[in-house]
Amino acid sequence: MNTKNRFILLRLIGFEFALLNLILIGCFAFGLPNMDFNQGSFIYDFAPIFLIYNVSWFFIIFLIRDKEFYFNPDKGYLKSHLTLLFFFVGFITTVFALFKVISLSPPVHLIPIFLFSYLNFLGHKYIIRFLTKGRSEVLSNTLLIASNNVLSNLNGFPKEMAENGYNIVGYLGNEEDASEVSVSSNKIIGDINELTNVLNTKPIDEVFIAMRDLDKNQISKSIQVADNHGVRVKLLPEDSFISSNNYKVDMIGGHAVFKLRQTPLDNVNMTIVKRLFDFSFSFIVLMMLSPLFLLIGIFILFDSKGPIYYAPHRKGEAGKTFKCFKFRTMSVNDNPVNGTKSTIVDDPRITRVGRFLRKNDLDELPQFFNVLKGDMSVVGPRPHRTILQNLFRQSVNDYMVRSYVKPGITGWAQVNGWRGPTETTEQKEQRTKHDLWYIENWSFWLDLKIIFRTVFKSDRKNAF
Repeated sequence: MNTKNRFILLRLIGFEFALLNLILIGCFAFGLPNMDFNQGSFIYDFAPIFLIYNVSWFFIIFLIRDKEFYFNPDKGYLKSHLTLLFFFVGFITTVFALFKVISLSPPVHLIPIFLFSYLNFLGHKYIIRFLTKGRSEVLSNTLLIASNNVLSNLNGFPKEMAENGYNIVGYLGNEEDASEVSVSSNKIIGDINELTNVLNTKPIDEVFIAMRDLDKNQISKSIQVADNHGVRVKLLPEDSFISSNNYKVDMIGGHAVFKLRQTPLDNVNMTIVKRLFDFSFSFIVLMMLSPLFLLIGIFILFDSKGPIYYAPHRKGEAGKTFKCFKFRTMSVNDNPVNGTKSTIVDDPRITRVGRFLRKNDLDELPQFFNVLKGDMSVVGPRPHRTILQNLFRQSVNDYMVRSYVKPGITGWAQVNGWRGPTETTEQKEQRTKHDLWYIENWSFWLDLKIIFRTVFKSDRKNAF
């Protein structure tokens, strides 16, 4: 799942929780049976009931729903809401019975559920339209590659794409006269051979390839170019000549779409789990280590002139550039925006305190602030400088696939010994190979394993 789709999903979920709690407040304000605020029962009855409803709804959407529910409200919309209503009623009734909640009688506790389900059913479509209408920045910028014949017969496909969270910014045909094909008056039209140039000059998040009438070599080359730019690819197939264990089939309108390189973190529920863990873990670490931060800052100031922190620009998810916070370990730092000088063994720029911090990975601790901001994750591929990323993508196949997820403070490559210098071909390929394995095999338990190995079993021989 890309960042822009996640923006819409999180706000839709926020709308649902806001609606649920407003309904609960309204019900209690107008006075449900068995609720006597005059006897001081508000704290003991009102707050636990709120907690039960909210936690129950969280588990329901976590276990049952997926991205398609949000972006395809017309497909099985009523059936989906009835299914959720059934589970909500069953879940709440079971919890009330198990914990012997007597504040609400059995029929009464269903009133907020039915009101919420009804209003959510009515408002869901309008909230999606409100979040997306006139706001192309929250939609996934999409490039559609197809034969000229297919481009001439899209039959409302752009509208269906918009309803599913995509904004088609351009079309590429399979002939030199592709510019003569009329699709939309304000879209980029060009030849499929211009894909590299388009991805270099336009903010494209995903590429859709309609396979009908396209040569297989054109399709394969387009996929390779997109991978090299870290842009996701989805196929509208004519047949299934492409085989992969990492693809998923979706429907957009009446069109089947194959998602290449499907990863566990494309699931919205898993994305929420990882983000909640990242935020909670980072917050706890920063609170516990705040005295250490102060002590390190004092040592840096007394050791050499300059600021406590160094914030070089790094490349993150979907090619986003962000400031990566670190403790300053050098007397002379490289340009934070477009620096080109890598650290070497016995680098004369490293200060005495800096050498100790680097050897023990303490210089990376401020990156927990990046995790709180949402620029990074606790675990993921390490963020690289722009110049280093460009060198990697030229020499290592599929390197840019790393940008499908947020970069991490630690990662699978680092705990397996592939950290430090990237001077040889083997070092570059092995680091990329381990990063891609992590992306394709992510799980919550894998993150915990990597954190454990980072703290207790990390090999620091290449830390300098």
